[in-house]
Amino acid sequence: MVGQEDRTFSGESDRERRIKRRFRIDQEVRYKMLYGQRIAETGVGRTLNISSGGVWFSTENMLTSGMPVELSMNWPVLLNDSCPMKLMIYGCVVRSNEKGAAVAIERYEFRTQGSRAFQSTVAAPLDMRLV
Repeated sequence: MVGQEDRTFSGESDRERRIKRRFRIDQEVRYKMLYGQRIAETGVGRTLNISSGGVWFSTENMLTSGMPVELSMNWPVLLNDSCPMKLMIYGCVVRSNEKGAAVAIERYEFRTQGSRAFQSTVAAPLDMRLV
């Protein structure tokens, strides 16, 4: 039997209390727990669902509620069908258990990672020059 806490985290509650629509996106996510200007902890997990207000993701360790966190993940859609993007999320841990953590999004930004056409034509010669 699944406990109430597990249903809340996984989104399988009997009555949905969240206002914002959540999307099931399964992507690797890297996280940095911040303590002032210092990085207190880093890790890798996978996103389970995301909305404009928050993200639920698996973690290597239980995260401390109330701590600021920075998340980065590859966005699954290309910009103009050629340019990979990275989504940067800045927020605060609102819940955590041994399976994952929920982060309330305070702000986010998309960053481009260079077009695939550019990477395939330019990256190889640059690599050769560095060796």
